[in-house]
Amino acid sequence: MNRIKTVLILLGVVSISAIFINAVQSTNPVTVQNSVKEKNKDSLSLVQDYNVYALKIPDGINFAGERVPVEDPDVKERLDRELLVNTYWQSNGLLLIKRANKYFPIIEPILKAHGVPDDLKYIAVIESGLTQAVSPAGATGFWQLMKGTAREYGLEVNDNVDERYHIKKSTEVACKYLKKAKERFGTWTMAAAAYNAGQYGMAKQLERQEIEGYYNVLLGEETGRYVFRILAIKEILSHPNEYGFNFDEEDLYTHIPVNELPVDTVISDFPKFAKENGITYKTLKIHNPWLRETHLNNASKKQYYIEIPKKGYYPPLQ
Repeated sequence: MNRIKTVLILLGVVSISAIFINAVQSTNPVTVQNSVKEKNKDSLSLVQDYNVYALKIPDGINFAGERVPVEDPDVKERLDRELLVNTYWQSNGLLLIKRANKYFPIIEPILKAHGVPDDLKYIAVIESGLTQAVSPAGATGFWQLMKGTAREYGLEVNDNVDERYHIKKSTEVACKYLKKAKERFGTWTMAAAAYNAGQYGMAKQLERQEIEGYYNVLLGEETGRYVFRILAIKEILSHPNEYGFNFDEEDLYTHIPVNELPVDTVISDFPKFAKENGITYKTLKIHNPWLRETHLNNASKKQYYIEIPKKGYYPPLQ
C-alpha cells in the first residue's frame, strides 16, 4: 500500500515538472521570437499571393468604333472607376465570362442581321448580367424591357406568355430600339445611353445644356456611369487573362442545342407535354422561360416555337 502511494506521489511530481517546463518555454524570448517570425512569414505570404494593382487605361479604347476621349480627365477617372470595380469584383466577372460563352453566340448573329455593331451586346451584360432578371420597376429579361416598350415593338406580354423572356425575340426588339436611337442622336454611344435614360430624357438634357455628345453632357449617376460600365465590361470580357481571370474552356457554360417544335394549339398541361417530349418540366421552362404558366391558352391559334433540347445533353427520365 505504501509503495503504491509512493509511486503516485512520484508521478504527480513528474507531471507538475512537465507543466512548469512548458510554461517556461512558452515565455522564453527565443520561442516567442520564432513564433512571431512564423506569423510574419504567413502575413508576408498572404501579401505576396494577393495583390491589388492600379490599372492602365487601354490605348485606343472605343465603343462601336467611336473613340472614347480619355484625354478628358473626367472621362479618364470615370472609366478607371468602372475598370477597377469590375476587375476586382472577381466572382461576378467570372460568372459574366462563363455566361457570355453561352449566350453571345445567340445574340451576336441577331445584332449582325439588324446591322447593329457587335459592341452593343454588352448592354445586355450590364442590364441583366445575362440572366432573366426583373427590376423593381418591372423591366424584364436579358434586355430589361418594360411592358409598354415590348408591346410597342410587337412582343406578346401577358400572364400566359411574356416574350420579354425570349432571348431571340427580345434581342430583336433591342436592336430596333437602338437603331431608332442612333438615327435620332447620331452615334451608337448616345444610342446606348438613351437605352438607359430613354430617348426623351436624353434629348431633354442635350437641349437644356446646349451640348452634344455623351461625354459632354451632365447626367444622373446611373446614366452617367452607363457607357463607362459597358466599356469596362467589354475590355475585361475581351481580354480576361490580362485582368487576372483564369479558366479553362471546360469551365465555361455552353448553349445546349435544341430543336424548335412548332405549336399552334392549346397545351393544357406542360408537365405532361414535357414528359411526352422526353424532358422534365424544369428543363422545358429553362429553355422556354417566356412560357409563364403550366399551360398555353392560344385561343387565337398563333404559332409558337417551343425549344426542346436535343437528346444526350440531359440525363434520361427515370
